Amino acid sequence: MLKISPADVYPRYQKFIDQHINRQMRIDRCDAVINGKRISKTNSNECKETNTFIRANLNTVRSVCERGGVPAGNGLTRSLNPFDIVVCTLKNHGGTVPHCRYRGQSRTRYINFACDRGYPVHFDGDIVHLEN
Repeated sequence: MLKISPADVYPRYQKFIDQHINRQMRIDRCDAVINGKRISKTNSNECKETNTFIRANLNTVRSVCERGGVPAGNGLTRSLNPFDIVVCTLKNHGGTVPHCRYRGQSRTRYINFACDRGYPVHFDGDIVHLEN
């Protein structure tokens, strides 16, 4: 079990890890991973429209909440560097877990997420390129 203080951050941080961190994720594994982890819409058994997996180690992702990210507005933090990600997009709309079917795409993108006291707790999206 991870040591995190304060304790109220831990459940949200653990959910972020479970749903979005997978160093070995492949585009052909969306169905198996999402259904296996029972990832669904919040407070529902319905399939999520999309789920993004970040192919990086946890410390690298967590560093975005500190020195590796910048404020992006609305309480979000944007990574200073792009990450390798797999975006899984739902194919069978209206489905329920564990019968969700996804199409996976590999991308390299900057990422936005919410941080709480130095820990990522909510993935908000990815960005193709930054405006200067």
